[in-house]
Amino acid sequence: MTSTLTLPDAIEQRPPSSLPWARHSLTLAGRSIKKMMRHPEQFFDVTLQPVLFLMIFVYVLGGAIAGSTHDYLQFVLPGILIQTVLFSTVSIGVNLNTDIKEGVFDRFKSLPIARSAPLVGATIAECLRYSITIGISLIAGFVMGYRTSTSILDVLAACLLVLVFAWCLCWIAIWLGMISREAGSVQGIGFMALFPLTFGSSMFASADTMPGWLRAWVNVNPVTHLTDAVRGLLTGGPVAEDAFIALGTAGLILAVFAPLAVRAYRTKA
Repeated sequence: MTSTLTLPDAIEQRPPSSLPWARHSLTLAGRSIKKMMRHPEQFFDVTLQPVLFLMIFVYVLGGAIAGSTHDYLQFVLPGILIQTVLFSTVSIGVNLNTDIKEGVFDRFKSLPIARSAPLVGATIAECLRYSITIGISLIAGFVMGYRTSTSILDVLAACLLVLVFAWCLCWIAIWLGMISREAGSVQGIGFMALFPLTFGSSMFASADTMPGWLRAWVNVNPVTHLTDAVRGLLTGGPVAEDAFIALGTAGLILAVFAPLAVRAYRTKA
């Protein structure tokens, strides 16, 4: 007896994902988050730093600057929140520079994944750290007496605005991490670039109280517009123009430095 083996005309196959880049990025983001959880010391700066800065500025300097620690808390909390998040963006460049030296990205290079996925995945994981900073800053502020005068949607919009700006800004740190020879150089350059952006803004004092030459810089500083927009979303006030300028600046940073970072990664990895 013979039997005939009939093969189907076409073997049904699972259609390939239309967004493999997104899948690869999310997978590597999960890897980065697991790595963070195994090294909880990486959360030290985003958990304790906002509380320490808030207490120092409010209780040590608040009375001298605003005449009342409570009034200064209402003014300075958005600035402390933004400052801590922006300085946290430098760490991704330091970590990626270290990973390259340890050969981590050599293994990624041998995998069938999108070339930019390791970088995008790392930025997605970093958003967890930024979110923790925002949450702890707000909780600490509420404990110290800070009160919002807007809706919960406005508060969430303020948090999202900071998160988007920080995500775009971290691509500068990634680019620095790709082109720098030492991780310490990334941190040094990153902090030096952030000092005029943060302290030369309306984070800690109103621009009206500053000398004219400094006020000219403060008024065009994108971090000033970010701070004023967040302050308006949390306590009321004009938001639209400042938010538009902050988001426009963030988009410009992303458009310039994300391609530069990916190109540097392809060259170096």
